[in-house]
Amino acid sequence: MSSTPANHPRVVIIGAGIVGCSLADELTARGWTDVTVLEQGPLPAPGGSTSHAPGLVFQTSPSKTLTAFARYTVEKFNSLQVDGVSCFNPVGGLELATTPERLADLHRKAGYAASWGVRGEIVSAARCKELWPLIDQSAVVGGFHTPDDGLARAVLAARAQMERATERGARFLDRHTVTGIEQEDGKVTAVVTDRGTFPADHVVSAAGFWGPVIGRMAGVDVPLQPLAHQYAKTKQLPELAAATPKATSEAAPEAAPEATSEATAENTAHAPTDASKPILRFQDRDLYFREHHDRIGIGSYAHKPLPVDPFGILPYDEARANDMEMPSSYPFTEEDWAPSWDDCRWLMPALRETEIEEGFNGVFSFTPDGMPVLGESRELRGFWLAEAVWVTHSAGVAKAVAEWMVDGRASIDLHECDLTRFEDAQRSPAYVRERGSQQFVEVYDVLHPLQPMEHPRPLRVSPFYARQQELGAYFLEGGGWERPHWYEANAPLVDGLRLPERDAWSARYWSPIAAAEAKATREKVALYDMTPLRRLEVTGPGALDFLQRMTTNNLRKKPGAVTYTLLLDETGGVRSDLTVARLAPDRFQVGANSPTDLDWLVRHAPDDVRIRDITSGTCCIGVWGPLARELVQPLTRDDFSHEGFGYFRAKETCLGHVPVTAMRLSYVGELGWELYTSADLGLRLWDTLWEAGREHGVIAAGRSAFNSLRLEKGYRAWGVDMTDEHNPFEAGVGFAVRMDKDGFVGQEALQGLATEEPARKLTPLLLDDPVSVVLGKEPVYVDGAPAGYVTSASYGYTLGRCVAYAWLPTLPTGTGVHIEYFGEKVPATVAEEPLFDPKMNRIRR
Repeated sequence: MSSTPANHPRVVIIGAGIVGCSLADELTARGWTDVTVLEQGPLPAPGGSTSHAPGLVFQTSPSKTLTAFARYTVEKFNSLQVDGVSCFNPVGGLELATTPERLADLHRKAGYAASWGVRGEIVSAARCKELWPLIDQSAVVGGFHTPDDGLARAVLAARAQMERATERGARFLDRHTVTGIEQEDGKVTAVVTDRGTFPADHVVSAAGFWGPVIGRMAGVDVPLQPLAHQYAKTKQLPELAAATPKATSEAAPEAAPEATSEATAENTAHAPTDASKPILRFQDRDLYFREHHDRIGIGSYAHKPLPVDPFGILPYDEARANDMEMPSSYPFTEEDWAPSWDDCRWLMPALRETEIEEGFNGVFSFTPDGMPVLGESRELRGFWLAEAVWVTHSAGVAKAVAEWMVDGRASIDLHECDLTRFEDAQRSPAYVRERGSQQFVEVYDVLHPLQPMEHPRPLRVSPFYARQQELGAYFLEGGGWERPHWYEANAPLVDGLRLPERDAWSARYWSPIAAAEAKATREKVALYDMTPLRRLEVTGPGALDFLQRMTTNNLRKKPGAVTYTLLLDETGGVRSDLTVARLAPDRFQVGANSPTDLDWLVRHAPDDVRIRDITSGTCCIGVWGPLARELVQPLTRDDFSHEGFGYFRAKETCLGHVPVTAMRLSYVGELGWELYTSADLGLRLWDTLWEAGREHGVIAAGRSAFNSLRLEKGYRAWGVDMTDEHNPFEAGVGFAVRMDKDGFVGQEALQGLATEEPARKLTPLLLDDPVSVVLGKEPVYVDGAPAGYVTSASYGYTLGRCVAYAWLPTLPTGTGVHIEYFGEKVPATVAEEPLFDPKMNRIRR
């Protein structure tokens, strides 16, 4: 097979829905013009999710990344036309609240909009009635209006981008069913169809709910669960017929002959008058609405989850032969619809005089965490995923994936979407099905940022789980791990503490016990379960040189040294932060953040380096507090004094009967150690430390106290406080960069930045009012205008103020700002960091 020049790679995209067409457009716009898009159905409406999508685009999301995707989708589709018809109808969006709880949630959503740069405002019930006259104003307490949201004409947008990509050299081939993916030496080489084989240097699966089928052909896991979702249309409503002229067929392009379903035809053949009122969400009843000329389309998430086996979905022609409109359109289940129809007629009295004329159950994709699955497989190089993408985010995803393929990275942070983000325990078919179904249920739920999943739990537990249960641990969940946030056994320690009263929202998944645990850590000693933190073992003759090249700090130190360092990409963005312990000349233990770190290192490792994830086979206890040395020293013959065991040093020793790797690190700003051992000895380690600590008043402490303590100390959390959108100097971790070190990834991009004042910085804020609390992602206002957003926040129990870190323009210490919390502007002040123990006296003693 002949090779292709690197700047003209052969790309085969599987799937000509909105994602595949958008990606072909974005790739060809960047000069990759040898693009073939294969589609099993007819074009331009091949019968996947795009063909039936109602097209609602609400831009605002708790995820900054999803919001960025949606903003670009709106911008791009607004610029596209087919035969004079725009691919986007900017009617705006309106989300209704019929309860005080929902109105509070909309205030929080308005905060997200301000944080991420989306126009929006909270409006009165009367204004909601003006925007949507059919609603019963007495049922509504307020709403959130976003004037730039609207309706994406998905099939039309796909066609517009298909035409542009074709003009640049791409080809789109319908009626080609993929039957196999060829590979050689771990690299994709071709896509096999029922009508021929197509050589490829890159293959992108944009197959939507067929993604797991394509993934199996490639030997690549695609954690995606298709589910059916109800959508119905009313009969003609006189109230709409009088206000909205019906579009004519002459005003818009025709659908494909095979695409006879009305859902597809209307998606394909929209005219400018298809809707004039905002797209509408009635989330208190899991419903949304949009106009279809003189009728109303209604979507419901209120019914039970209806999982669909991706391997059982019929090809286009077979679906048609079985009296289905298209493969993605399943028969309407009346019994699931009845409660939602009652809710619709309660909200809109005009619907009481009409009936549903037609409906279907449309199939689309969910993942265990509700985010897309993007990126290149490590197991099969050149095989990419662009899956679980809704129309709302389609163009934005395509732009990001095209940048990733062409330039090596996207221009926005994608860690929430990276295909490597899931743990092995989160990839089982049972887990994907159960969590994907729950994501469907939770689409319109009011979700707290700390709210854990309910099932399947417990899934992953540390060796200390039984002891934690005995102490009354309150567990939340992350990465499948059960994580104690506080312990009811410590409730007596709350007596005598003076704590500000919390509002109902910030009091959820919180307890005053966290304050007591933080105080005990500062005054005595506490045990923290750090087992869920990822641990990698890097060994081999090339291990040192490899880690030197991949990270920013100097690791060329004697065994026993521990170093805080960064992983950067080629542009200098912070991919992750690590602690690297050199345990032997050719053996390192790396404290990392996510499976993505393992993937990044393995992709770059030379043959003389072995990287192994040892997290599941090991465990870790953080022993921290001013009495930590008194606790551990009697358990070992080794010298744990400050002189004998310095800060950021490591020793392999024994505590009682348990061999441990001890590292003198502290993420809470107190004296102490991280103690690692094998999982089988974990329970014995806990019991040994607990018994030895009784005379010192040892307690077990949870992540709620931990987060408060680390923020008082100014310690960053990667993925929250900093990502690859930020360089080390603006993120406040420039101390971990040694610019005089030879040749590390990202070094060239950082030249000169260390001596420049950054335009923006991760900025510590102290809330002025000692009773105020914020939680994260709130907008920050400077001189009355949105200027940034909060990343992490927690009440600092030692300081008696809430601490918030925020991305802001560089501001002098003492500058006053305001943080918007549920619609109220809370005053805060730019502080000097670290806020607690700036001279490090408590850690280094």
